[in-house]
Amino acid sequence: MSTAAIVMLIIAILTVWGGLALALVNLNRHPEDDGAMPAEHAPEL
Repeated sequence: MSTAAIVMLIIAILTVWGGLALALVNLNRHPEDDGAMPAEHAPEL
């Protein structure tokens, strides 16, 4: 594998895993409130 391919691979891996880590941190800081969901579903659902 060339150096450019390895660099792009590392950037792609960091992007995916970094996004996952940031999403988990965000959910821990601001958990979803189940009480905010409507009691009844929309008729089309």
